[in-house]
Formats: sequence, C-alpha cells, structure tokens
Amino acid sequence: MYVGIDVGGTNLKAGLVDETGRILAVERTPLDFQGPEAFAATLAELSQAVMAAGGAAPSQVEYVGVGLPGAVSGGDVVYTTNIPMENVPLEALFRHTLDLPLLLGNDADCAAVGEYFQGAGRGLRDFVVLTLGTGLGAGIILDGRLRGGESSSEAGHMVLHAGGEPCPCGRRGCWEQYASATALIRRTEAAMAAHPESALCRLAEEAGGVDGRTPFLAAEAGDETALAVCRAYVEELAEGTASLINILRPEAVAFGGGVAGAPEHLLLEPLRRRVGALCFSRHGGRATRILRAELGNDAGVIGAALLGRVI
Repeated sequence: MYVGIDVGGTNLKAGLVDETGRILAVERTPLDFQGPEAFAATLAELSQAVMAAGGAAPSQVEYVGVGLPGAVSGGDVVYTTNIPMENVPLEALFRHTLDLPLLLGNDADCAAVGEYFQGAGRGLRDFVVLTLGTGLGAGIILDGRLRGGESSSEAGHMVLHAGGEPCPCGRRGCWEQYASATALIRRTEAAMAAHPESALCRLAEEAGGVDGRTPFLAAEAGDETALAVCRAYVEELAEGTASLINILRPEAVAFGGGVAGAPEHLLLEPLRRRVGALCFSRHGGRATRILRAELGNDAGVIGAALLGRVI
C-alpha cells in the first residue's frame, strides 16, 4: 500500500491507495503553512491519520507520495508557487515525524500518473495530461516513465506569441497566458466590458463573478459574444497542444482542471478538429487522441501514491 497526498491551494488531501490504484481511505486537513518544519510534520501526521482510517500500519506502507505545485528534486522542494518554500529538504524533515520514504512530484506530473494508471491513460505508453487551472501544467509519460523531478515539463511556458502578454516567469507570450483558466477569465472579462449586453454579464452577476465555466454557460445559451470567446480560447489551446504533440507524438493528450469539464461540443470537439489540422500527423504517422481526464480531484492523490511505479 501507499499514501498519496495532494497539496492544494487551501487544503491537503491524503489517500491510502492499494497496488491497483484504488483509494481505500481519505483524510483532509486545511493548508496552514507555518514554515517547512511544521509543514513536514503536518504531512506526516496526515499520513498517519489516513493509515489509521484505512486500518494500515506504517509497516504495511511502502512510501508516501506528495504532489505539490512547483519544482522538486529527489526528496527536496526546489520551490513552490503557492507556499513559501525554496530549497527545502522535505523528506528529511518528514522523517523526523514518520520514518517512511517520501517521494515528491509536481502536481501536474501526479495528475498524469493517476490518469495513466486509473484514468484516461490506461493501457498507453506515451501519454500527456494538460491541467487547465490558475496556470497551465503538463505531466508527460513517455515509454511508461514519468518525465518528472528535475526533468518535469514546463510546457505552459513555451512562447506562443513573441512579445505578448507578460508572464510571472519573466518572459512574454507564454502559452499559459492564453490557455489557462486564468487567461480564459481575463478574456471573458474583456468581452464583457466590450459587450455589456452579453449574457456573460448576467451570468457573472448571478454567480457573483466570472470563472472558467462562465463563457461556456453563456455559449450554451447561444450568446454570440460568449461563442467568440470560446472559439478564441480553443484556438490558443490548439496551437500549443499541436506544438507539444509535434514534439512528443504521444498516443493521447488528456485535459484536466475545471475548464476541461466544458461541454464537449464547445471545447473538445472543436479542439480535436483544430489540433488535427495543425499537427504534422496529418501527413502521416501516429495520430494523437484528444481526451478528457477522468479522475477529477482524485487524480493527484492516486498519482502521488503511484509515483514510485513510473520514476
């Protein structure tokens, strides 16, 4: 058995996971960062709690896997994007409280591992997950091995528009500035300002704000401004996806995150058509399938738990 922990923006979710990837027990606790030592102790205590909930002793657990937003190397956190950690020996700190190996992974990498074993990537060898959230994350598995740790992908930071939108990474025109959920919200708000008569404005007012679902809900109702937003977003998503596919030639790319739950006819169907038209495989060779990720919020936990199977 394994323990997998998904470090989210506000909560930590731990699962006790068996060798098949089935979650046996789940425990959660709020993310209350009080420094690296306290954080490591919280991870260890949460691991102990989920083992107890699943009736497992530490001797029955091979390791604890943790997925977090940022860069990792071995048992060290190089940096994280939502909690202030840089060059932290997290495994060493963790073992002060619980003497089990600690495997670390980027959150998109863990999502890819979870989907590879239990979701959209089952039975594949070359597989990519793209997570559409605050940023744009990419988890890449090639020939059954994760491109993780120091080799983890930052596909969201390939430049699609030279001299374009500034990115926190220091460059301009990065893909995530056009195809993340944050970018979609920004595009939607600009459309609302230009077209106050649009159904986008009414839906945003009713919901108390704009999120990644807003343009798709309005587009479902036939709103032309929303349809234009959705089409422009799909085009940006397709351009980057096609470039990634041309480099890696995977069997499938699966999309996760809240935006990926949009209606098929507004997101994945037009995305498949556009990616197919842009990819070099239109001239021959392996065509890549475009899929929706299947595991939702469980992907990170399952993937963190099964990290040891692909690294």
